[in-house]
Order: sequence, then structure tokens, then C-alpha cells
Amino acid sequence: MAATLFTNIRLLVNTREDNQLLRGEALAHLPVIKNAYLLVEDGIIAAYGEMDAMPESFTVVEEIVDAKGQMILPCWCDSHTHLVFAASREEEFVDKIKGLSYAEIAAKGGGILNSAQKLNEASESELIRMAWIRIQDLIRMGTGAVEIKSGYGLSVEGELKMLRVIKRLKETSPIPVKATFLGAHSYPPAYRENHSGYIDLIKNEMLPVIAAEELADYIDVFCETGFFSEEETIDICRAGMAYGLIPKIHANQLNLSGGVQAGVTLGALSVDHLETMDDAAIRLLAASDTIGTLLPTAAFFLRMPFQPARQLIDAGCAIALASDFNPGSSPSGNMNLVIAMSCIQMKMLPEEAINAATINGAFAMGLEDSLGSISAGKKANLILTKPIPSLAYLPYAFGAMNIDRVMIAGEWA
Repeated sequence: MAATLFTNIRLLVNTREDNQLLRGEALAHLPVIKNAYLLVEDGIIAAYGEMDAMPESFTVVEEIVDAKGQMILPCWCDSHTHLVFAASREEEFVDKIKGLSYAEIAAKGGGILNSAQKLNEASESELIRMAWIRIQDLIRMGTGAVEIKSGYGLSVEGELKMLRVIKRLKETSPIPVKATFLGAHSYPPAYRENHSGYIDLIKNEMLPVIAAEELADYIDVFCETGFFSEEETIDICRAGMAYGLIPKIHANQLNLSGGVQAGVTLGALSVDHLETMDDAAIRLLAASDTIGTLLPTAAFFLRMPFQPARQLIDAGCAIALASDFNPGSSPSGNMNLVIAMSCIQMKMLPEEAINAATINGAFAMGLEDSLGSISAGKKANLILTKPIPSLAYLPYAFGAMNIDRVMIAGEWA
């Protein structure tokens, strides 16, 4: 039995006996144990508590880590990424700086269709190689679980290729990976004037194969003006639900698109983005079981108003945080930056942000029974910080790398 014992932990963060989705005022409650110990056995959290209460001896312990001055947190759970892509898009970044609009960039062949073209030209092996490097980078930055969406294929062959790549990553990655089918990300050029034809393609040709090959856990739709309407979103998601897929929706990023309404109607696990919200949408979300997943680095990169986190939390919504890692609007999977930006730009308390990126992030991926908190029986996916003066220092020192080491399933990454 492989075992690691951490002793003299300055602060053991997010220790929980219960397993509840946090909303409203509960998000600010972050339980900690000062001067703590933590025992990991066979990749699982076996025991923890105050040093004064630590048993005098344990069964065979292979490694003892004196964590004096350091803190231990559960790894970040990043519930919204697009990290399978064929190429970066920094040329569009420069075009935006020069003042080109999204429409002008799209007219030059940029945007989602740019990523779709390059992805369809790439091989599965090349996509796996690039995505594997990105996952390794995320782990080093403290991410211990990740959701990955398709949506850059926009064809039967392309979407299936993406999902097969994600399935391969699921099978080989040291961290849990959840797969989301996002065929309804945009309309490919061939269907620009035939939206119903593309929706039929999703429902009749993509979904049956995805279900037969067990390629996805979730189904997602970009519910936005000019893309997929509230009614189309509900239609596509219900088609996916008939195959056992759970809906997660891109909602209200650019407009009051009806995405929140669609998500609540469907009982979606989450509605993601939420940059554009009114009182009615906030009240509706607060009264539902659907999680609102906020993606502040996307708003930052696009120079958009940030999500109204304070209004959402104060209204009683359940909030998660995620990176939206993608080549066009959030080319970073650094959850430490996401947490810092949530505090700096959205006025979330450090405790709220950490809860939203751990336990609520786990709920937004259906992984709450195995990840998201320091709880006996959960996976030992852990962040060991460098010696830092306080928990608030993590978002405060937003440009620093405050992580010493990361443990995944009981092994140092």
C-alpha cells in the first residue's frame, strides 16, 4: 500500500465531511484546518486532522512531507475548455489590436471557422499529441480534472474525430476528463443559409454515432444571437438527451440570448459564460438546480464586461469558475489566473473563488463524489503551495506561481 503522510501543514483547505453544491452565502464558507496532517493511501485521501490529534503511527508510510509554512488545497476542477485544437490564432489577436471587428476577422477566414478548417486538416495523432502537452501544462498549474468540448469539426467527420481524440485522452490522462459534444458551436459554410439542414445533420448523423461509440458525456449548444436560438438549443439538447447526454449550454455571452431560459427548461447541469444577464435571468437561475459557470479570462481577453458574479451570488445562484481554454477567446488554461481575475474584476471573495473552482467545479463536471474537496475517500489530487502568508495571497499575487508541487492520484506530477 503506497502511502504519503503530510505533516505540519500550515492550512489544509476545503475540508468537508458533506458533499453539497454551494450557492449564495454558502460560497463564502471555506472550511480549513490549521497545523494539520493529511494521509494519502493508494491515491486516496485516507485521513486528516489537526497535528495534535494525529495518531502516533500509521501503517507503512513511504514518504513523509513536512509541509511547514505551506498549504494544501484540492486541485482545480476546470469544467469548461476547448483544449483540443489544431493551431493557435495569435494573428487574429494582432488584428483585434489593430481595430478589426469580429466580422472583419471572420471575413478574412478567421474565428471558429478558422479553427474548424485547421482541425479538419489535422490527424488524430497530431491532435492527441498537442492536447496531451496542454493537459500536462494544466496539471503543473494545479488542474486536477478537465472537461473538453468538440465544436471545431463542424462536420460529421470532424466532430467525430475530435470526440475520438477526447476519448483517447480520457483513457490515457492521469486526471479525469469529461467529454462534451458541441457540434452546435457555429454553422459551417455549406450550411450558412440552411440552418435547419445542419441541425438535422447533428441530430440524425452525428448523435447516433456518438452514442454508439460512447464518445460524449454532455451535449452543448452555443445559444446566441446569429447562431442557435433558444428553441433550436432546446431541440438539439433534447435530441442528445434521448441518447443519454446531459445538457451544458453556452449562454448569454454576447446578448440576452435565452440560453439561461433554455438551460433551466432542460434542467441543464450548467449554463456557461453569463456575461450578459438581466434581473429576470438571474432570478430564474437562482431558483433552479443549474450551475452558472463563469469564464472571466474570456471576458478579459475579448475586452468585454465581466460576468456579474456578485449579483449572481447575492441572488443565491450556484457558481463555478472555469478557464474556457481555447485558441480564439481564452488562450490560457491557468485556473490560478481565473481565480485571481474573479476576485480582482468580479469582486468575489478568495473563499468564494476557491470554492467555485474546486467543489462547485467538480459538481459542474459530475465529479463531486471523487474530487473538489479534502474529504476521506476522495482522490488525492492536491496542490501543495509554496510558503505563502495567507490564503488571500493566492489571488492577490496574480502574476506569481505559488504552487510548489501537484499530486495526482497520490503521485507527484
